[in-house]
Amino acid sequence: MKRISDTLYVAPQLTANDIRQAKANGFAAIINNRPDHEEFGQPTAAENRAAAESEGLSYSHIPVVPGQVSEGQVRAFQKALSEAGGPVLAHCKTGTRAVTLYAIGEVLDGRMTKDEVAELGPSLGLDLSGAVKWLDGHSH
Repeated sequence: MKRISDTLYVAPQLTANDIRQAKANGFAAIINNRPDHEEFGQPTAAENRAAAESEGLSYSHIPVVPGQVSEGQVRAFQKALSEAGGPVLAHCKTGTRAVTLYAIGEVLDGRMTKDEVAELGPSLGLDLSGAVKWLDGHSH
């Protein structure tokens, strides 16, 4: 698990046990950025939603196919983060898609620059070049 901001942490694929542990660690919400059936054996969004809701956590499924981020997904991620009422644990396979959605939203809303996104990736051990390319192609 990696801390991205005061309210956002990212992780690789979560299991029901990870979700129980997230509740015990004070998280308020889970955001899943992985499409179902991306990898054999991965828990489905419905399975993890049930686990999250049984723990009293809010759960958002915003599936992102690698390299196919939309502004709608970015805004849905921001909305889930802002409505969580506490720390959020977002996940995909490695955490990269979750951080990509976060970083693009921060740039679109003027809280980060594209150069800061480029620096953030290596500091987290994640490749955010896709976020930088997206921002290059979607300048506002």
